[in-house]
Amino acid sequence: MDGSPPSVPSLFLQSISRQMHLPAQGLETWDVDGAIAFIRPAHVLFPADASASTWPCRRCFSQPTKQSIAELLQWKPAERVDDVVVNGFVRSVRAMKAHGFVSLGDGSSLAPLQALVHADQVPGLAVGAAIRLTGSWVASPGSAQSHELHATKVEVLGPSDPKTFPIQKKYQTPEYLRTMPHLRPRTPVNAALLRLRSDAIASLTQFFASRSFTQTHPPIITSSDCEGAGEVFTLAPASQTTENQATDQESFFRSRKYLTVSTQLHLEALAQSVGNVWTLSPVFRAEESDTSRHLSEFYMLEAEMGFADNLGLVMDLAEDMLRSLSASLFDKSTVQDLLSRSAHLGSDLAPADVVRGRWEGLMQDRWPRITYTEAMELLQQKADLFALKPTWESGLQSEHEKFLADHVGGGQKPVFVTHYPRDIKAFYMLEAPPGRSEPAATVECFDLLVPEFCEIMGGSMREHRLPVLQDAMRRHGVLKPSAETTGDESHERHESAGGLEWYVDLRRWGCPPHGGFGLGFDRLLSYLSGVQTVRDMVTFPRWFGRCDC
Repeated sequence: MDGSPPSVPSLFLQSISRQMHLPAQGLETWDVDGAIAFIRPAHVLFPADASASTWPCRRCFSQPTKQSIAELLQWKPAERVDDVVVNGFVRSVRAMKAHGFVSLGDGSSLAPLQALVHADQVPGLAVGAAIRLTGSWVASPGSAQSHELHATKVEVLGPSDPKTFPIQKKYQTPEYLRTMPHLRPRTPVNAALLRLRSDAIASLTQFFASRSFTQTHPPIITSSDCEGAGEVFTLAPASQTTENQATDQESFFRSRKYLTVSTQLHLEALAQSVGNVWTLSPVFRAEESDTSRHLSEFYMLEAEMGFADNLGLVMDLAEDMLRSLSASLFDKSTVQDLLSRSAHLGSDLAPADVVRGRWEGLMQDRWPRITYTEAMELLQQKADLFALKPTWESGLQSEHEKFLADHVGGGQKPVFVTHYPRDIKAFYMLEAPPGRSEPAATVECFDLLVPEFCEIMGGSMREHRLPVLQDAMRRHGVLKPSAETTGDESHERHESAGGLEWYVDLRRWGCPPHGGFGLGFDRLLSYLSGVQTVRDMVTFPRWFGRCDC
């Protein structure tokens, strides 16, 4: 069924057009085995690669055509089109003597749709009301949009009290909008952020599928603290209150459990069964941090590569993933909406030209890679610029990361910083081979820094050798002497891994070299959208001291 739809006798089209309430010249058909099998209005938007098999049958068009506001605003027919239906929420109403103007939004675009209604239909059209308009799509005499809807039928599907509706057509601060997370997505910018998140997930899913990665769903409830930082939420039934704590044997799971801070350890197990794996799932951190970059619940994209022999392969994957994501999304309407937003709509976002530069930076090739030692030498040469002086033992602070991203990446490209000191990193990271120029032991790991925003991703090779892993766990205090052993038991049984015995077991039976990374998904979207705090990137944010609904 290649090629353009064949012509059909005009009388037949006229008959069908009357049934569908559309002009005959606005119909397209498709011939299947000599019979007209599919008929659709020519103005209905379909993907460019849509085939006849994906078209709806003509029964679908026995009712007026419904389209999103984003589609309508792009549609500029030469002639008037009747029986167009639009659903949405009233953003504003302006009443005149003979008619009224209604500004309507449905979350599909930053720009609203302007509709003209009769004066007697204006009552009841309050800000926030859910309505359905049926009417004609005609050329507009004004300059705000090329066409407008002349409504012949107005239905109020969900009334709103304009005196109490908290979101009015005026500037409202992000702090104020955070007090009503259940209504905040109705604002144009926050609706656009939801669409950006959806588009990004779809793009990432396609990317990993093209690389033959298996998408997985690791558990949220775990028996251990993956990072070892003690920033975990303990899990217990509500019936076990602080005044009446149960013992481990009486508790719901018979031992203490937590909300996960990372799915990495479970991904390592899954990578030993199906190869390369990835997940996008919520994680939880009990950090008492009141900053623009921290949340108590956020989404982490994590990937694990089995049979990966060196850190370069993991960094290549991370770089390819982010470049593919930015290239696939840049021309989409949601991103272009955010980049071409009006000053009023984008007053709380980073300047559009800055955000555009971030997208362009991610799409560039050959991101710089420097070692932690090289980074520290560079920082110490500029020590007077920093409030916190850079030292080997203290790691990189936010001001150090921003300097490196701007200086090494030229203010555009992301920068990989590799081979951090072993003693400030997690127990599971693979120790770098001896002979390097670092002043002390390092591990095969990296952080990815982006300009103006600091670190958004971290990864490493994982220690796959059993004795070396056990030594690292002892050094970090994860593997400890057990109080429940006797002198007759082996040395191995004298130690407790604090719920990570299963993780140690993975190294006993065919554990290959492997590595992976974790990406702060909400941080990435904040960076790409220009949102100044990650709290405004998440629909229902939870952070230290706040969990509103």
